[in-house]
Amino acid sequence: MKEKIVKTINKAINSIAFIIIIGIIIFGKTMLFYNQTIGEVEINTILRTISFIGVLVAILCALPNRARIVGVIISDIIISILLFADNTYYVYSRTTLSVAQITNLQYGEEITKAIPIMLSPMHILYFVDFIILIALHYIKNIKIEVLKKASKKTIIARCASVIAGIALFSIVCVPTVKSSSNAPYVRDMQIKDATIYGYHIFDMKSAITKNNQTKYKNRTSMLEDYEKLKTEYSERYGEVQYNLEGSLKGKNVIIVQLESLQNFLINQKINGKEITPNLNKFFSENIEFTNMYMQSYTTTADSEHSVITSTYPIENGMAFSRYYTNTYDDLFNIFHSNNYYTSYMHGNDAYFWNRGNVYRRLPVDSLALKDSFREEEYINGYLSDETVYKQGLEKIENFDKPFISFIIAASSHLPYELEGLQDRTKVSIDTGKYKNTYFGNYLEAANYADYAFGELLEGLKEKGLYDNTAILVYGDHNGLNMYEEKMLEFFEEEKGKLTDVDIKLNFANVLCGLRIPGVSNIKIDKPVTKLDVKPTLTYLCGIEDGISLGTNMFGSKDFVCLNNEIIITDKYYYDNGWHNRKTGEDIDIEKVDEDLRKQLDTYYNNMKLELDMSNSIVYNNLLSLEK
Repeated sequence: MKEKIVKTINKAINSIAFIIIIGIIIFGKTMLFYNQTIGEVEINTILRTISFIGVLVAILCALPNRARIVGVIISDIIISILLFADNTYYVYSRTTLSVAQITNLQYGEEITKAIPIMLSPMHILYFVDFIILIALHYIKNIKIEVLKKASKKTIIARCASVIAGIALFSIVCVPTVKSSSNAPYVRDMQIKDATIYGYHIFDMKSAITKNNQTKYKNRTSMLEDYEKLKTEYSERYGEVQYNLEGSLKGKNVIIVQLESLQNFLINQKINGKEITPNLNKFFSENIEFTNMYMQSYTTTADSEHSVITSTYPIENGMAFSRYYTNTYDDLFNIFHSNNYYTSYMHGNDAYFWNRGNVYRRLPVDSLALKDSFREEEYINGYLSDETVYKQGLEKIENFDKPFISFIIAASSHLPYELEGLQDRTKVSIDTGKYKNTYFGNYLEAANYADYAFGELLEGLKEKGLYDNTAILVYGDHNGLNMYEEKMLEFFEEEKGKLTDVDIKLNFANVLCGLRIPGVSNIKIDKPVTKLDVKPTLTYLCGIEDGISLGTNMFGSKDFVCLNNEIIITDKYYYDNGWHNRKTGEDIDIEKVDEDLRKQLDTYYNNMKLELDMSNSIVYNNLLSLEK
């Protein structure tokens, strides 16, 4: 009986049917990937996926037996690893992997730390067939047979199979890959149009020809459209809600970028205690921006890039790691040229996200990275926020006045366990049922970051700097996954049922507040982003701004864009289609009145123009004087 079973299994594995079965399994894994990432897909995506896999199966079936079986197993392994990696990274950053990120492998530790948190029991399905095959090999002694030499008829059939596969690929798949170029900034659309396999082919092609795909190849043509856009914005959004022009002239400016702090934390309590009491007080006494959005679903370095340059990030820190030699009308150049003492502080190594090279190329009078601080306390491998603030104030106290200082905090970085914190009583909340969960750890990390921020404010007061210093504080990017289960449970206990639009907006909404000495108790609800920081600070300080794709946060521009073609207004949300922010309902653009259609079309066209200009500026270094 045992021998009969072994013989049957061997016969099945050494047949064409085995290749077809593996093809079906690969299709199932691909559908799992779609389900776990971009959600429901249309029939066209399914048919194109079948076409891609069909091409692979047709080619493998044409090979000799041993090569055929080895080839299908290797193909299955590669595809499974790719789908698993794409799925995991999608959970981490709401986007799929790109070949361009190969140059970022040195920063893989940041993602590696998060992998255990991002894993799901469903991920085992990507590899369950390998487990079965390995088990069969050791239990049943499975062998790959070398079949007799193929007949002429068999060879002709194999050639016909390959030709049919190539024809199928040409007819169905090539156009779908090409169609990805119609949505160059939206990977979800690329995956839906071209399948995950077509996306990766398009992505490799883009990595090679990226500069050729930009809209503007020279500075002059870009500036012509830039001036037209700025004129349009000035005419349409020139009116300011609060006239604060020049209110910070001659005063000091401190920018504090907090790690992973989303806006939902503000004024939120758990078990009767405020999660961020110091930030709550700061916002209530000063200016709160309730609709500040991160510019991309990626890294801290991207946030810094957008704040400094007022251009969009391109991809997962790439502006810092690959294009750090570019020239911009950046924040440090502008303020340094206007006789401000400039500084940058971060309690991490100079190599991380290439910050040493980035900031040494800028007119930064005082650059303080990890080796510039005394090693007092580390949290998650970075100098603790409290250490950076305390020692940073010692440096700031001796700066020439006025100064502008950019301080990057990092203690609330994932995995949010506050490893290394010497005094746990500095965490003042009880997370109750969320204790020792990912969400509970996040709340504790945010609470510690808030504690440290409170110490910074007290230190400024003790040194007599507070009254003459503006302070801008904001979160760099999301801290939690979009659909983090316990976060949604926490939300719905407080706010009731959420729409999908509510969830997506919460994911991108980071906290933001600004202190202007003498100005208090202002809440601004219009949407703003990191691109708006530079033009806002130059406006407040009475300094002429250079080229900025953002606008003054006190102006009346009523929409913002993210670098993946998402548009957010006070009433509407665009993500591959328009939605009502209040109800979450889809908007049928063909059924709305003419005025609203024109308004939504204007938002979309200006978004495309901003992204085209920004990518051209970065990829082609268009702000260099040589251009």
